[in-house]
Amino acid sequence: MSKIKVSHEVPLCLLDESLNFNDYDYVLPHLLENKEYFNFFSKAKKEGRYIVMDNSVHELGTPLDTAQLLKWIDVLEPDEFIVPDYFFDMTKSIVSAKEWSKIVIPEKTNKVAVVQATSIEEAIQCYQIYKDLGYKKIAFSYSAEYYTELSMHPNKNLGKALGRIFVVSALFELGIINKTDRVHLLGCCVPQEFAWYKDMPFIESIDTSNPIMAAIDGMEYGSTGLINKPKSKIDEVLNIDINGINLRMLNHNIEMFRKINNL
Repeated sequence: MSKIKVSHEVPLCLLDESLNFNDYDYVLPHLLENKEYFNFFSKAKKEGRYIVMDNSVHELGTPLDTAQLLKWIDVLEPDEFIVPDYFFDMTKSIVSAKEWSKIVIPEKTNKVAVVQATSIEEAIQCYQIYKDLGYKKIAFSYSAEYYTELSMHPNKNLGKALGRIFVVSALFELGIINKTDRVHLLGCCVPQEFAWYKDMPFIESIDTSNPIMAAIDGMEYGSTGLINKPKSKIDEVLNIDINGINLRMLNHNIEMFRKINNL
């Protein structure tokens, strides 16, 4: 299996340190108005770091508006851009992907579409339509409610992890996802989920702030990870002072994330 690239979103005080543990830099465009945040990614671009730009739907509830997204795409020219998607709304996400497939952005920037669905049948349909639209890389979110219906696990966090594993596995088994496809996994409820993708060579990249937020919340990874999701979100802790973070726990969680997932 080829090496899966991992990036953990961090507060401002850890941006420089993140260069030591992130395989690439994951930018949330709604935060780029912050000068310190912008300067970090501007420098990363100049230094040739691999940059993936989100659309900020997870943080804002709806994607950042098109004008703002295009502005930051032109400024940073990220290697990948996750086109606007809409929570649990397959139709609206497909319409957006179709519109963005026609929008001209820098040639070096590859567009990524996110599967949004309320059932595995919708997930199959959504994934296939994205491929038909020409998307070379497709992402799966961690938060779809139907994941828990598929897994039926009493712990909702574990249930969503198991549900996403089931959906991705099923699409692979059905031939909807091919070995040569490129898939990104957005976020997670529990960090140990990624160990179950071991035999899936199409998983190319992961982004999750889980080990960082867990440390900020005082949650230390055990030998098998966690059973609950940290409550803190990046917007809430963006300006946290480094003295407010248990750095021993932070480093432990980052190291354990890779260890428990064989990354």
